[in-house]
Amino acid sequence: MRHRPVDGAGCRPLRSQARAHRRRAGWHAGADRGPTRRPAVRPVSRRSAGSGAMRQGLSLPTLLGIAWLIGAAVAAGGTPQETIADAARKVVKVYGAGGLHGLESYQTGLLVSPDGRILTVMSTVLDADDIDCVLDDGSRHRATLVGVDPRRELALLSIAGQDLPAFVLTEEARVPTGTRILALSNLFGVAVGDERVSAQRGVVAAIVPLEARRGAAQAPYKGDVYVLDCTTNNPGSPGGAVVDASGRLVGMLGKELRASAGGIWLNYALPADELARGCREIASGTASAPAPADAAPLDPRLLGAVLVPDLLDRTPPFVESVVPGSAAARAGLRPDDLVIAVDGRSVASRAAVQQALGGLAAGDPVRFTVMRDRTVVDCDLGPRPRSPGKP
Repeated sequence: MRHRPVDGAGCRPLRSQARAHRRRAGWHAGADRGPTRRPAVRPVSRRSAGSGAMRQGLSLPTLLGIAWLIGAAVAAGGTPQETIADAARKVVKVYGAGGLHGLESYQTGLLVSPDGRILTVMSTVLDADDIDCVLDDGSRHRATLVGVDPRRELALLSIAGQDLPAFVLTEEARVPTGTRILALSNLFGVAVGDERVSAQRGVVAAIVPLEARRGAAQAPYKGDVYVLDCTTNNPGSPGGAVVDASGRLVGMLGKELRASAGGIWLNYALPADELARGCREIASGTASAPAPADAAPLDPRLLGAVLVPDLLDRTPPFVESVVPGSAAARAGLRPDDLVIAVDGRSVASRAAVQQALGGLAAGDPVRFTVMRDRTVVDCDLGPRPRSPGKP
């Protein structure tokens, strides 16, 4: 009696086991052709059936944000690329003083009128004899300082031009939290000539009063700001534009500041309605105006305010002492006060204080704006005295 060979376990004939193995491997014998291979069918999982963008690592919130921007831009009549291109034409690269460690010589500005008015932040970059502004088309223009707003730390520049693309400033431009925004600025100074400024995407995360400092000095502005969830606190970013998906200006990127409480860097923007008020006050002269260049300096000691000795080219105008019974004493001026403005004119040095006083006519009211214990204080010193030797 013949027995068929079986496997070692004695459970299945080897030939049957081989046929089963071939079936599992996808082989089968045709009637008149040799063994062929059936194409293996892979089960489709939900994960493998996902979009290509998801497989490339883009998160769902990122995709939703991109979709929101595209939808809002299309509803407004353009694509995100067109919105960025249109807004970038109104953003200016500003160059001036600086170049030392921690003092960049560049920042960003916004064209706010077709005749060449540029709004930017008040900073050491503007403490230069020559301020250059480069437009989106690469043209370079010499700018003059129209005036500053010490409380909002804004500055208004002017260049020669006409029919320039410009943002529209309005005092009714507040947006709610959750608004998707684009921030455009010359961060790190990477854009030169006709190169387009950088664009960042983010959201208005909160609207809170500003409690911030730069070093030991507290920021004079205490009003509401937009807290942004994108990293905009970079060198060169101050003065940049914050627009919504339709390209409407909703704010300006602020100066590099740290939170007073935690000391962390803040990513914030000054709302457009504050920009409109500050620009209007500067243009009307109610905020500030530069002192005449040919004005004869006037020593503040004639008002009873003794400033620290002028040891440097730009010695900060700290009050060293106050003469008892003088106009400065009656106005409440104190030692260690830092003078930041004279009659609304921004001053950054002892010499600037003397120049600003000299620009006032005899008998004009004198007002010092000082920084004292993290607050801004106005001191009215009465009428400007006559210069020595003049009738």
